[in-house]
Amino acid sequence: MTQRATKRPENFVKPGHWNNDPAPEAEAAKPQAKPADGDKHGLSPTRYGDWEKNGIAIDF
Repeated sequence: MTQRATKRPENFVKPGHWNNDPAPEAEAAKPQAKPADGDKHGLSPTRYGDWEKNGIAIDF
């Protein structure tokens, strides 16, 4: 088995965008608006390409 590297090479320079700041807090989810066309299932499968049959998503 090949040993995994645990240290970076000595000549490695850390990019400027790397930092140790904590991740920002997640925003609260916004409620989705009801479809205007009266569709009870939400997003249109013809527009977004996702169809569902017997609980299985079909993408073609």
